[in-house]
Amino acid sequence: MQFFGDSPASDPLAEVVTLLQPAARFSKLVECAGSWKIHRKSTGEPFYCAVLEGRCRVMVDGQPSMTLQSGDFVLVPAMHDLINESLDAPLEGLTAAPIKMSEGRFRVGREDGPAELVMRIGHCSFGSPDAELLVSLLPQVVFVRGEPRLATLMQLVSEETRARRPARELVLERLLEVLLIEALRCGGETASAPGLARGLADDRLAAALRALHARPEYLWTVAELAAEAALSRSAFFVRFSRTVGMPPMAYLLAWRMALARRLLCGHELGIDQIAERVGYSSASTFSVAFARHAGVPPARYGRMRPNGRHPPAMPAK
Repeated sequence: MQFFGDSPASDPLAEVVTLLQPAARFSKLVECAGSWKIHRKSTGEPFYCAVLEGRCRVMVDGQPSMTLQSGDFVLVPAMHDLINESLDAPLEGLTAAPIKMSEGRFRVGREDGPAELVMRIGHCSFGSPDAELLVSLLPQVVFVRGEPRLATLMQLVSEETRARRPARELVLERLLEVLLIEALRCGGETASAPGLARGLADDRLAAALRALHARPEYLWTVAELAAEAALSRSAFFVRFSRTVGMPPMAYLLAWRMALARRLLCGHELGIDQIAERVGYSSASTFSVAFARHAGVPPARYGRMRPNGRHPPAMPAK
């Protein structure tokens, strides 16, 4: 069996998304007309939206508002507070919940007449026990313009969510992985917030990140990672910290612990083997580091997690 980090052509973004274990919760088509405002309260779950027709405004977690238009896609890996509204919405009032018109189709604002905005929105969940840590490696908001295939992927997710075909859960997981990877790599170059996608958009840092992911068991130093990036140690440290959102050694520790949790859930390797795979010289040093990170010793953690999979997808709402 191949484990993360076995291949020299390691792909950090694909590895993080795969480890997150995305599962569909629901997807729906939302039509809007007139003046309207939707306030989606904190859930901590991933939220994504593709605008198919029209324009609207969105504000995420108190950040400056963004005007979305047909062809735009937004991904929020962990939504805490989101306001979606018409461009002419007043500052106060109008907040309402979408009204269900038919299965998978909702209306907001004026109920009669043609829709002025059509968007497909969806929520998913992450089954990884290290989801919070992994999400911290991603941008807070991903905005992509002019990539219609993201809307196509969302349509496929929506159709599969409502179907009851064989291998549905596996197909949904793979579709969501593709959707998330596509969104993150498309939005990486324009992302203003620190995160892994932004780091991979930087050619120098991408070289270091790929080396780190390809050999998580290696006893990396900042100087060696800087050499992979062809930067001085100090320049690399500052650039990595600013772009990825955490210092290089903190990122390495986070990634090693995420790998360790997955391996412990798999119940295929002993503690000493896992310790070696994630860069620790002995089971005892690994156990101390893991307990400090996870709050429980690795053996106990493995017993608490019968498997590393996410729960079944929720039916469409």
